[in-house]
Amino acid sequence: MAEKKAAGKKAQVKVTQIGSPIGREDGQRRTLIGLGLNKMGRSRVLEDTPAVRGMIQRVHHLVRVDDQQG
Repeated sequence: MAEKKAAGKKAQVKVTQIGSPIGREDGQRRTLIGLGLNKMGRSRVLEDTPAVRGMIQRVHHLVRVDDQQG
């Protein structure tokens, strides 16, 4: 018998790019792209996982983070 997944929603986090990657390390630019950001002011709502939090930590000076209520 297949197990049913919990009906609860997963936590989400809204990430907005507020800084330019120009003149930054290549890894920081690639991290922004991995988050779905590549232009100033662009936002993405992402699942709040340890992997995403780690990526945010690498570029915390270039992004603004808002927790989403779900």
